[in-house]
Amino acid sequence: MTKPTDHQVPELDFNTPALKRHRKLRALKDKAAGMGIAIGGSSVILAVLLIFFYLLYEVAPLFSGASIEAKASYSLPAEDQGESLYLTTEEQSEIGMRVASNGSIVFFTIADGSVLNTIESPRDEKVTGFTVESDTNHLLAFGYEDGKVLIVKHNYRITYPDSARLITPFLEYPYGEEAIDVADFAINSLAIRDSEDGLTIAALGASQSAILKVTKDVNFITEEVELTEQRESLPFITDVKSVLISGNQRSLYVATSTGELSEFDLRDFDDISLKDSISLLEGDAKLVSMTYLLGQTSVMVADSSGRVSQWFNVRDDATNEEKLHFIRDVQQPKPLVNIAMEQRRKGFATVDDRGLVAIYNATSTRKVIDERLSDDTARLISFAPRANGLLLEDGKGLHFYHVDNEHPEVSWSSLWSQVWYESYPEPTYTWQSSAANNDFEPKYSLMPLAFGTLKAALYAMLMAVPLAICGAIYTAYFMAPALRRKIKPVIELMEALPTVILGFLAGLFFAPFLEENLAATFSILVVLPVGILLFAYLWSRLPTNIRWLVPDGWQPLLLIPVIVFLAWFCLALSPIIELNFFGGNVRGWITHDLGVTFDQRNALVVGFAMGFAVIPTIFSITEDAIFSVPKALTQGSLALGATYWQTMTRVVLPTASPGIFSAVMIGMGRAVGETMIVLMATGNTPIMDFNIFEGMRTLAANLAVEVPESEVGSSHYRILFLAAFVLFIFTFVVNTIAETVRQHLRKKYGSL
Repeated sequence: MTKPTDHQVPELDFNTPALKRHRKLRALKDKAAGMGIAIGGSSVILAVLLIFFYLLYEVAPLFSGASIEAKASYSLPAEDQGESLYLTTEEQSEIGMRVASNGSIVFFTIADGSVLNTIESPRDEKVTGFTVESDTNHLLAFGYEDGKVLIVKHNYRITYPDSARLITPFLEYPYGEEAIDVADFAINSLAIRDSEDGLTIAALGASQSAILKVTKDVNFITEEVELTEQRESLPFITDVKSVLISGNQRSLYVATSTGELSEFDLRDFDDISLKDSISLLEGDAKLVSMTYLLGQTSVMVADSSGRVSQWFNVRDDATNEEKLHFIRDVQQPKPLVNIAMEQRRKGFATVDDRGLVAIYNATSTRKVIDERLSDDTARLISFAPRANGLLLEDGKGLHFYHVDNEHPEVSWSSLWSQVWYESYPEPTYTWQSSAANNDFEPKYSLMPLAFGTLKAALYAMLMAVPLAICGAIYTAYFMAPALRRKIKPVIELMEALPTVILGFLAGLFFAPFLEENLAATFSILVVLPVGILLFAYLWSRLPTNIRWLVPDGWQPLLLIPVIVFLAWFCLALSPIIELNFFGGNVRGWITHDLGVTFDQRNALVVGFAMGFAVIPTIFSITEDAIFSVPKALTQGSLALGATYWQTMTRVVLPTASPGIFSAVMIGMGRAVGETMIVLMATGNTPIMDFNIFEGMRTLAANLAVEVPESEVGSSHYRILFLAAFVLFIFTFVVNTIAETVRQHLRKKYGSL
């Protein structure tokens, strides 16, 4: 047996059964870990894509357009009664009604045109004038050759015999079956306006005109309605084409066939005067129709050139009087023969002499349908109450079409451009999705919400970024390790505080406190930095033996009493500052002297509250990035003669800049997506103003407020999803830019 020599290396066996099992187990773990990471990463990407496509799925119908489909065609019901003066249907679009030229009212089934009932005119006199008060209240008025007016209301009774729906049409006479004596001449043009307070009827003849005002008073003893009549004559106007009475019964509009409009003031009924005269048309066009849009605010004017213009009252700054003002228009290529208004939306339809039907929305000016529906001479067009049906009368008879038009009020311009809304003095960006009345014009501008989101994020970042980054720099680089181990967890623990608590405290405690101590607040912003710098300067001038009493890196503890004292000092001086410089009331001085609107819950409150919420995120990531810079870099810089500050600014910060930039971007993402603080600490008003003393409404807060109350599938509902989609795209773009900049910084400073 030979002895091993001293230089002989012992053999190692790496293929023992134990090592083989260990390698197999480690390979299995590595493979499982890789698969888990891949599955997790893929799941995150898939989840983000699913969110993206789901939002897109909900938003897409807003821009999908509309469609129209023929459902029934038949000869004119009760054709022997003459052509139609007016067409409409009841709520379910099962029964139609037409007013014939001889004054008869014909009810018929929409499906096949079979006549259900024909109610002939109750008077023997010839019908010479006809008007509709509005499509929504079903009031009709007939003017006769003897100067009298009969007011009729069509209505429908729904019963369920044998569990089947039965709709029975009938007529009502709200002012009695006897015609009202309005004039002593044949009525050629007629207009009526009815309300709870009174009725106004304007009647124009070949050479005369008259107006009747009926005032309704309730007898408190008998509770009966007593009617008081007043009659006056109007200045005569020739060639009258259309007459309208305003919704508030204060104005009368008389338009000629050439488009010359005369507005009469009806407020002083004993002295009716001409208020204004304007021209509605351009060029040689002739007036086809003048009617009110839903709500009796906008006057829609159709002419023979194919143009439909919208007009409503706007207050004149010079005279302080409201005057009819041109707002917008749409243009069809051929002369129009009729126009119809939707009964529950701000939409309308036009038909030209070729039978081409176009459907628009007045607010968005969006053309949703433009199809030729008749190859004969079109006469009349009318919407069903729900705007899901359309009646068209031409030379061949009557045609009914089903209309699928869910979101006409949405267009690029209505979402992102200024829109001139009814009763507004000028075009604005406005978000107002609901109101208490049915005549409401939805205002779906996303600009105030996007602006509010950026405004809230800006003020939050202005507070959070300097404090968080400067605090992180000192904590990671200058602070004593023992103190750092206590400070860093405390600041990170702030991130666990629920934002609803921060919002609650900001809205109910901090906002009133800030309002009462505005002078102290702004003086603190100036005094605190100056006081800290002054204290630091004085500390540096103290004898060395005194400064050495505080270990290096523990000096921040000395600032605590300084900060408390300076804050108390500013609060104590606040009343004196207000009294001597602001007349005892800073808020009043801001509002009255500066002309700046002041809301208690404003952007300043949001800046403090949301900045407080964002600071831990930015601080933690920035501190980790600075602390992770290799010590060899700092030691080498110091060894070459650089100071601590030079090392920090020229070595440490550039090396840590990718992490710092990521921290800022993540903090900004947190600020953009914040909901509860903005919801509770601002007035939640969707306005566009950089004023730090006014509130805002953000996209996230708007979603939290309105999604639970919106009707599923409605335009409002889908626009809220569009707001979420905009927020999603915004954060995606910001994160993409952040990652691109971070990679660039990493490549630039990675060689340090």
